[in-house]
Amino acid sequence: MTYQHSVDEDQCKGCGLCVAVCPKNVLEISNNVNTKGYFPAYQARPEDCIFCALCCTMCPDVAITIREIEEEAAAKK
Repeated sequence: MTYQHSVDEDQCKGCGLCVAVCPKNVLEISNNVNTKGYFPAYQARPEDCIFCALCCTMCPDVAITIREIEEEAAAKK
């Protein structure tokens, strides 16, 4: 199975909870401001993500998702 991790930058308020719980230090807080005036989280090292979903669980704004994608779509990436 192949998975895709995404952070909705406009939904994220940059609280840092996801950054704190990531066991692989994949996430960081951005230096760029989103549309709401916050510094959102982003995947600084996406290749290290193990798709454990701890970040999704911790996010109080439901701004992080991990979803299964079809193998064909993954091959095109």
